[in-house]
Amino acid sequence: MHVSDVPLRVLAVDDEQPALGELLYLLGQDPRVGTVVPAPAATEALRRLGRAMEEGPDGADAFDVVFLDVSMPGLNGLELARLLGGFATPPLIVFVTAHEDFAVRAFDLKAVDYLLKPLRRERFAEAVRRVAELVRAGQGPRPAALPTPTAALGDQIPVELGGVTRFVPVADITYAEAQGDYARLHTRDGSHLVRVPLSTLEEQWRARGFVRIHRSRLVALGRIEELRLDGGNLSVRIGDRILAVSRRNARELRDLLAVRATARPR
Repeated sequence: MHVSDVPLRVLAVDDEQPALGELLYLLGQDPRVGTVVPAPAATEALRRLGRAMEEGPDGADAFDVVFLDVSMPGLNGLELARLLGGFATPPLIVFVTAHEDFAVRAFDLKAVDYLLKPLRRERFAEAVRRVAELVRAGQGPRPAALPTPTAALGDQIPVELGGVTRFVPVADITYAEAQGDYARLHTRDGSHLVRVPLSTLEEQWRARGFVRIHRSRLVALGRIEELRLDGGNLSVRIGDRILAVSRRNARELRDLLAVRATARPR
């Protein structure tokens, strides 16, 4: 039987029994899903996954994907996902949570999807479809001869548009603006609102060349086309937008641009 014809092997992890029951019900209704094993805690899930690793990807206790809650006592979902990242052939991860604030961290951990409770049947089915496609493409833990996922989902950020999640490459983002607890991400083609604080994006994207130029703005250094000084006020041009630079951030920006300029090949 070809791997694309084999039903998915799923581990469902949630410490709240009603939420776990709903998750098991939805998984049981999907024809692409075969074995479903419940785990009421991340520690129990880790024990089962450790045993599966000992048996290998074709073992009786192996899993293709873990549907994983985030907030759990003791070992939480993000910590479990981080541990699984050290496995030779880790299962795929789909987070299922009532909290929107962990999406960036979840995708940095190479999650396939991030579902918000209460679960919607259509959205849940879309997550299962993504998992099935990755397993069919050999990007899950089976077959053993195929590599584990190489797509860097940490290089993308999920945005919701009309109930559909799109993945916007971080490389396409020119700058981000704080809007309360949200951030508006700007690309050359438009903008997207995400419920992630600008301070979180600054921490996550610093290594990708983003720098704070104002308490409410974060810009991609490589997208700055002009640095302007007018009456002692500093600003940058990105496309057709002129963005003010605060005095507090001006020196760091100048230093980073100078380093970037000297590092370019001549």
